[in-house]
Amino acid sequence: MRIATTDAPSTAALDAVDAGLCRHNDDEPALAHVRRLCVFATADDGRVVGGAVGRSWGECCELQQLWVSEALRGQGLARRLVGDFEREARRRGCRLAYLDTFSFQAPALYEKLGYRAVLVTRGFTGGIEKYTLHKQLLPGDGP
Repeated sequence: MRIATTDAPSTAALDAVDAGLCRHNDDEPALAHVRRLCVFATADDGRVVGGAVGRSWGECCELQQLWVSEALRGQGLARRLVGDFEREARRRGCRLAYLDTFSFQAPALYEKLGYRAVLVTRGFTGGIEKYTLHKQLLPGDGP
């Protein structure tokens, strides 16, 4: 056996770790209940111009990605995408929404939507911080 450190791993090495972790996780029966939760905004021509992508599992949902086309930013589309994401999460029985975002991304947006920081990780280049945010989802509440 040999152990090597690299910042330029091969695709094969990355695939091996990913596949090994997937095989390990496949042995956990509870993971069969993880479901994708995606909300997309599309233009009249069918192009995706925004999306909220994540997953639900039990009473928790994770917003993994939120993106809005640059041309449409500042018009409330992100708020609508997150709102629809949360509505579907509530419909699925979720009581907690969580996400990670960096200080150069959208922490202010999420705070306006009711998310609160539960963890701040510091030490990144340029003073950038990473926030882990939570929001309690109560039945019948809006975003």
